[in-house]
Amino acid sequence: MATADQIKSLVKAYVDKNDDKFKTVVLQIAAHEAKIGHDTLARELKMQMDKIGVKKASVVQLTPTNPMLNMSFPGNDISELIVSDEINEKIHRILNEYRNRNKLYSYGLVNRRKILIEGNPGTGKTLTASVIASDLSMPLYTVQLDKIMTKFMGETSVKLRQLFDSIEANVGVYLFDEFDAIGADRSFDNEVGEMRRILNSFLQFIEQDSSESIIIAATNNQKLLDQALFRRFDDVLHYSLPTEAEIKRLFEYKLISFDKKFRINQKLLNAANGLCHAEIVRVCDDAIKKSILEDEVISQQGLINLLNERHAIYSCKEA
Repeated sequence: MATADQIKSLVKAYVDKNDDKFKTVVLQIAAHEAKIGHDTLARELKMQMDKIGVKKASVVQLTPTNPMLNMSFPGNDISELIVSDEINEKIHRILNEYRNRNKLYSYGLVNRRKILIEGNPGTGKTLTASVIASDLSMPLYTVQLDKIMTKFMGETSVKLRQLFDSIEANVGVYLFDEFDAIGADRSFDNEVGEMRRILNSFLQFIEQDSSESIIIAATNNQKLLDQALFRRFDDVLHYSLPTEAEIKRLFEYKLISFDKKFRINQKLLNAANGLCHAEIVRVCDDAIKKSILEDEVISQQGLINLLNERHAIYSCKEA
């Protein structure tokens, strides 16, 4: 069932003759209904949107004239995110505060909704944005930084303003991946000072933003970011390579659901040490595919061999 906020947004979109906003809210409702098992209603809502020009694909551009954003409706469950207890607690806090934002507003408080995530590649930063969007039944808007950054002086700042206008008009989760392209330390600036102007514009826009959208910036290298950024974010999540306990949980999540007889031993955990979450998941997927195609059970040694292959990639790179 549509929430009170969604009903108000539908009415406002109708009054304002804002077709894009109307379609977005309807698709938000459809995504929520699908999540709680009302597939028929969700399908009917999407079919009605198809009739007025919404593409059936799960990823569509926000508008035909705005290539800066890609919109998707993730279906990820929070159980897919294997992170430390500290990170897990912070994510639940973000979700809880968002759901109870009106209660916080009544006390003059604002929910956490500007989040910076930093850490090694493949540790779950992008997945976190998908999980948050899915759990809150909101669309995920991925910012296409290559469409924002231009060689023409001043044009990037104009595009950033347009982007934050979209953040205000279309409630959702907005992901700035590879955020250091915008947020790099101003002391690294080029001769004409364009990057300084871009960062100053971003700082101004994010400071002024009072929308109900969640803004997530993700970077692989926190050290590259300008220090002025950190106080603009409500929370900072530090991701790292998985611990042994997290590696075990990854294997359990991926493998035991496929083969309930599979057992995880210390030798297997040692072989996975040093790999990121995404690489371990990829190895598990490869092992499952091999099992299906060759009609054989997953062996410990076969899995270790696949893990060693992943390690060898980095050995070759260092050589």
